[in-house]
Amino acid sequence: MKTVVQLSAGVRRVLAPNPSMMTGPGTNTYLFGEDAVAVVDPGPVIPEHMDRIRKLASQIDWVLVTHTHPDHSPAARALADACGAELLGMPPPPTAHQDQTFTPTRVLGDGDVLETDEFRLVAIHTPGHASNHLCYLHEASNSIVTGDHVTDGSTVVINPPDGNMRDYLSSLARVRDLRPDALLPGHGERITDPTAVIDWIIDHRLAREAKVQAALATQPNATAADLVPVVYQDVPEHLYGWAERSLLAHLIKLVEDGRAVVDDRHYTLLPE
Repeated sequence: MKTVVQLSAGVRRVLAPNPSMMTGPGTNTYLFGEDAVAVVDPGPVIPEHMDRIRKLASQIDWVLVTHTHPDHSPAARALADACGAELLGMPPPPTAHQDQTFTPTRVLGDGDVLETDEFRLVAIHTPGHASNHLCYLHEASNSIVTGDHVTDGSTVVINPPDGNMRDYLSSLARVRDLRPDALLPGHGERITDPTAVIDWIIDHRLAREAKVQAALATQPNATAADLVPVVYQDVPEHLYGWAERSLLAHLIKLVEDGRAVVDDRHYTLLPE
């Protein structure tokens, strides 16, 4: 994966050097505009990455984040301060694994617009992976920056209490129904078949939910940890900790849907 890629007129992608099991090749930073530039998701504080961003932009006026997980937003404050840029996004929720250094100078809500002579970015609130997750529609290319809402080649962890499976599925359907021509994910390559990819993710999540429900039917009063080996037989055992988080999100959704009850972290399916 190339470090710097011109995706379309006025749209560039810069890859942060933070590859890992969770980030794939690294975090994608996007630059919009040529004269006055908006930077989306500058990633963690990595001096060489921040220097590369600044060398690509003569003037950075805005720094935006999709959400405040540690691989997306920590460099935002430092970059904005260094460039005198406005910091945009939603504040971090008071939960674990959030970048509490991110304090936006302008809080964005669903439908808010950043408009310049060169581009328009429209904020789309997409809770699920994170309650403060925003996607950004670049109108000229009909492309959506998806952060961790949709990534290339893998599904994302939904980690309660901030992550919510019910919200995630609704947000996926919403982005799909906007009919973008491409998705610009937080990790991996540009996605040129958005509808097919989003439909696959929704189907995958619903299939996993059916497995959770089937396992719970044979093992009432079970915890999320009890069900992981049954529901995630296709996942290596060293990933069971992360699998348990998404499984818990499915269990919470079953309770929210009125299909299960919970007592002290033990779940039981309700009769249909």
